[in-house]
Amino acid sequence: MADAGASMTLATISLIGFALMAGFYLTTLNALWTLVSVTVTAVLVSQLLRKLRRRDALTERRVCVLVLGDIGRSPRMQYHALSLSKHGYSVTFVGFPGTKPHQDVIGDEMITIIPITELKGLQVGPRMVSYVTKVILQSLQLLLVLLKTDVQSHILMQNPPGLPSIVVTWLVCGLRGSRFIIDWHNYGYTIMALSHGPDHPIVRLAQWYEQLFGRLSSHNLCVTNAMKEDLQNNWNIRATTLYDKPPAIFKETSVDLKHQLFMRLAKTIPQFRVCGERPGDETERTAFTCRDPSDLSVTLTSGRPALLISSTSWTEDEDFSILLKALEDYEGFVKAGASLPSLVCVITGKGPQKDHYRKLIDTLSFEHVKICTPWLEAEDYPVLLGSADLGVCLHKSSSGLDLPMKVVDMFGCCLPVCAIHFYCLHELVKHEENGLIFKDSEELSGQLKSLLWDFPDCEDEGKLGQFRGNLRASGGQRWDQNWDQNVLPLLTAP
Repeated sequence: MADAGASMTLATISLIGFALMAGFYLTTLNALWTLVSVTVTAVLVSQLLRKLRRRDALTERRVCVLVLGDIGRSPRMQYHALSLSKHGYSVTFVGFPGTKPHQDVIGDEMITIIPITELKGLQVGPRMVSYVTKVILQSLQLLLVLLKTDVQSHILMQNPPGLPSIVVTWLVCGLRGSRFIIDWHNYGYTIMALSHGPDHPIVRLAQWYEQLFGRLSSHNLCVTNAMKEDLQNNWNIRATTLYDKPPAIFKETSVDLKHQLFMRLAKTIPQFRVCGERPGDETERTAFTCRDPSDLSVTLTSGRPALLISSTSWTEDEDFSILLKALEDYEGFVKAGASLPSLVCVITGKGPQKDHYRKLIDTLSFEHVKICTPWLEAEDYPVLLGSADLGVCLHKSSSGLDLPMKVVDMFGCCLPVCAIHFYCLHELVKHEENGLIFKDSEELSGQLKSLLWDFPDCEDEGKLGQFRGNLRASGGQRWDQNWDQNVLPLLTAP
C-alpha cells in the first residue's frame, strides 16, 4: 500500500514539474495562460499534500526510527525501537545494514528494518566535490525511502550523523504532518573538527547547519544535563535529558554462563585457552574457569588471570596508546615482583583505526599481559561484560558533553571502571565510588596496580570489591523505566 502511494506521489510530482515548465512557456503568451498554469499547479500541489498527509486509524501508532549509520552499532536507537514496540507502536527502523542488530530487534514482529545504502560521491576531482555529491545523493535516497513508508506519527532521528538527515527528515515531517524528534548523542561538527580542525570552513558550515535545522524539530532528547544546558544556552533548543541506561540484558554473569562463553571464545581466541593441558585430565578448562567432570560444577580457578575489558569504535576521540603504555608499565610491575595477576585484556569493537592499533599491539612483547581485539555478537557482549573483573574507558567526548555508553553497560553489569577524564564525566563515573578517573597512562597504570593487588582476593576485600558492592547497592534505573518516564509522554502528548 505504501509503495502504491509512493508511485502516485511521484506521478503527482512529475505532473507538477510538467505544469511548471508548461506554465513558464505559456506565460510568455498572455495573462490568461498565466492564470491557468498557476491554477493547475496549485491544484496539483494541493493533491500532492493531501496524498502525503493521508492518515488512517493506525497512523498514531506508527513511528519511524532513523539513524544514518550502521543499525547494529547503534544500540540506543535499537533500545528506542524495542521500547516503542513494547508500547504497541509499529516501528519502521531505517539505517545502514552491516553489523547484525540484537536478536530482540530482529525477532520483533512490530519492528520492520528498512536498509539504506551508504552512498559515495564522485570519486574524481576535489574532495569537496565528492563530499557535496555524496550529500546530494544521500538526501535524494533518504527522501524517497521516507516518502515510500506509510505516514508516521513521529520520526525519531539520531544526531550525529545529521548531514543530510536533519533537513530531509524535517522536510518529510513538514510534508506529511509527522512530528520530528531529534535524539542528540553529540554534535556532528565537533567530530568533524577532530580531523579537519575547528576553523575549517566545512566544520563551520556543519555547525551552522546543525544549529539552524536543529531548531526546527518538534521535540529534542539529549544524553546529559550538560548537553541540555548547552543546547538551551547557545542554540536556544529545549531538550529532555534521556540518560543512557542499561537494559535488563546487562547484568552480572553466573559462573556457569562465564564458562560456556569462555569455552566458545577459546575456539577462536587463544587468550581464553588454558596454558599447559594435562594429559588424561577430563576436566573442561579455560584460562579462567574449570568444570568438574564428576558433578559438572563450574569454579573460577585460583591462579586465573584478571580479565580487563574495553569497548571502542576505534575513532579519533579514543587514544588507545594510553592503555597500551599503561599495560607496558603493568608488565614491568609484575616482572619486578609485585603481587599482581597476569592480565587478559579484551578490546572489542569495530572502527577505522582498528588496524592501526592492531599493528602496534603486534609489536608488543609481553609475558604477563595478553591482548586480543575480537568483535563479539550482540548477545555475547553483555555476557562478557558481566564476566570481566575491571573495565577501562578511553572515550573523550569531542564536544565534552556526551557520556560513554560502554560505561553505562559496564555499570549495568556491576563492573567497576577506570575512565579517562573529560568535562561532564562526573555525571556518570563517581571517583572512588563506582570507579576511578585518570588523565594519562601513568595514572591508569597506577590504578590497575592498586585495584588488582592480591587478585583475586581483592575482589572481596579491596577497592575493586568495594566499587562492585557500591554498584550492586545502588541498583540504578534501567532503560525501560527511564524511557517510559521521559520519552513516552512526548509521544502521547497532543
